[in-house]
Amino acid sequence: MFRVAVDCRNHTDSDLSIEVQFQYPFRLHQVYFDSPTCQGGNKDRLFLVGDYSSSAEFFVTIGVFAFLYSTAALSIYVFFFEKYKENNKGPLIDLGVTGVFAFMWLVSSAAWAKGLSDVKTATDPDKVVTMIPACRVSGNSCREVHDPVMSGLNTSVVSPDASECQTGHFLSADSSVLFQAFGFINLILWVGNLWFVFKETGIIAPFMRAPPPQEKPAAPDAYGQQGAYEQDPYASNQGGYQPDYSQQGYNQVLDTLPAHTCCYHGDHR
Repeated sequence: MFRVAVDCRNHTDSDLSIEVQFQYPFRLHQVYFDSPTCQGGNKDRLFLVGDYSSSAEFFVTIGVFAFLYSTAALSIYVFFFEKYKENNKGPLIDLGVTGVFAFMWLVSSAAWAKGLSDVKTATDPDKVVTMIPACRVSGNSCREVHDPVMSGLNTSVVSPDASECQTGHFLSADSSVLFQAFGFINLILWVGNLWFVFKETGIIAPFMRAPPPQEKPAAPDAYGQQGAYEQDPYASNQGGYQPDYSQQGYNQVLDTLPAHTCCYHGDHR
């Protein structure tokens, strides 16, 4: 809603508070106001320009269906989760529907952003004043009284009737930009939800498994395999000499010892 004032040369014909009300779904070509002609108290009925209901209604429709689907999905998660996981059909369907809603939030938010910009342009008081014939006559002056910054925009999603809007049966947005932000926030939430639903499908599970552990080779036997890996140090240091530990070699060693030492070994030869 905004107000403009028409100050005629003949002040008795002036109207200093012309109120123009508009609301959801923004069919501005149906919004009219009466302005003075500054000629004997007659008035002209003028209409705003533009119909931006398609983008606004599309945006609201996506929001309603998204809310209904979210409610249904939450009920299934809580009460029928086992049935939901059966044959993996539930997560796949959920993934597809979530992807569709994420895309729809992108489209509807972009459409409403464009529609909102057009609504601001069409309801600019400076532009509306140029539509009033009396404002183009010299001696008359026109100005805006109340600038319709979007913080003052009442967007009704309950009833298109302006009289009901005045009684408070409407969704009042302190800023219509909030609706635009609401759409893009939902876009982020639904795109983020795609990842969680995608994990429920199990498609990525084979790619997230840890590789099997490598088998370590068995340690060699401490006693049975020791000879296979160790060599006598004397074999490398003494040119391959190996001492003879047989009985004959033992007797040869005894013969080289003095006779008095043999008693220690129990030999009395």
